[in-house]
Amino acid sequence: MTLFRIVFSLLFLSGALLAAEERPNLLFIYLDDFGWRDTGFMGSDFYETPHLDALAREGMIFTHAYSASANCAPARASLLSGQYTPRHEVYNVGTGPRGKSAYRRLEHIPGVDTLDPEITTWAQCIQASGYRTATMGKWHLSDDPLPYGFDVNVGGSHSGGPPRGYYPPHPKVAGLGEVPKGEYLTDTLTHRAIDFIEENQDQPWMLYLTHFAVHTPLDPKKELVAKYQAKPPGELHDHVAMATMIEAVDTGVGRIVSALQETGTRDRTVIIFFSDNGGYGPATDMDPLKGYKGTYYEGGIRVPFFVNWPGVVEPGQTVETPIIGVDLFPTFCEILGADLPEGQPLDGVSLVPLFRGGSLEGGERALFWHFPAYLQSYSIKTEQRDRLFRSRPCSVIRKGDWKLHQYFEKNEFELYHLGKDPGETTNLVETEPERFEELKQDLETWRKEIQAPVPTELNPEYDEEAERKALAK
Repeated sequence: MTLFRIVFSLLFLSGALLAAEERPNLLFIYLDDFGWRDTGFMGSDFYETPHLDALAREGMIFTHAYSASANCAPARASLLSGQYTPRHEVYNVGTGPRGKSAYRRLEHIPGVDTLDPEITTWAQCIQASGYRTATMGKWHLSDDPLPYGFDVNVGGSHSGGPPRGYYPPHPKVAGLGEVPKGEYLTDTLTHRAIDFIEENQDQPWMLYLTHFAVHTPLDPKKELVAKYQAKPPGELHDHVAMATMIEAVDTGVGRIVSALQETGTRDRTVIIFFSDNGGYGPATDMDPLKGYKGTYYEGGIRVPFFVNWPGVVEPGQTVETPIIGVDLFPTFCEILGADLPEGQPLDGVSLVPLFRGGSLEGGERALFWHFPAYLQSYSIKTEQRDRLFRSRPCSVIRKGDWKLHQYFEKNEFELYHLGKDPGETTNLVETEPERFEELKQDLETWRKEIQAPVPTELNPEYDEEAERKALAK
């Protein structure tokens, strides 16, 4: 046990912390590749999410919530560490180059593929303050999540996708070794979550329910396929398999809320809902936002978010203040009464003042993204900068309604006013020179302060003519 955990365990045992019956529980629902408009409360006209919609209506919806990265591993590393990518150095899924080498002008920054165990996570802070902690579903940051602050692990490993799809068997995966034949993985995680809630109803708990859904493979829940095949397509959404996967998540959330009510713990359980990045481009749409998972346009990083906190958050609120994944570390710790780690930089701020109807300390702030790597294109090639890559090496800043992209290969910039142009269609670099220079300086200053590596080494395998021909197709 680390000195950090020993100190906080002693505090807990000495009675310095709140009694169990006065401490809230936390259910954190974190979906994979779930798009900004993939719920009813965000406007889907095909997917059905009545239970999530009810929780959102009874809580506070954030319409400008962002992941800290456009794809899953770095987003999760930022979430758990409370740090932007240059600090933990998880930049991509894996450390190898992505996409055809002849089309990559620069050598990427490989980073690491495991979250440094020396970095304290919010789960460790919460665990050390006396909570029973569990992670259920996707982990993706190491071989085993338990050393990072969890008492229970169901399904978590270094794998980024569901174990052999959404139907069993799931061999050699923690907590999934014995699953009834034909049981859908999302349902299995729901069952395990309910078991955890029932087993710990007399003590404070934190559950990180990190569903594999709706990550590929798009493996539909079989008994729901006919329903959506018969349903008229919406103007926004119409993907049958995705619809069944989303309904499975939503139905599970409804069952979990029922379990909270039956155990008498609903009124002291905070529920927060979030996604790790934008939606899967070939199957969903974030319109009017441009982009999807893997791009640094809004559709790749803006995601649904709500908080439902009985007795604290007034129902029926919608907030436009921009927030980002690194904010959840100090937020969780404040909600649950856990102390922040000493000496570890955290890049976010607690959202509790917003939850209570106030504003964030310090007023308007900038949000940042840094991706010194490449991510190859989907089979679809729209809503991205070019047809070969969803993203090339870049940094991005949002400040107020303004957003600036910088792409390092040719030092190209894109400036947008999100209030007037959420689809990022009109580049204002030439027409707003003062705003451009302000954000450019802010971005450069941030990179210097955080020591963000910028790729500059030329790729010897790059073939400019081959790239030109491929772009022209």
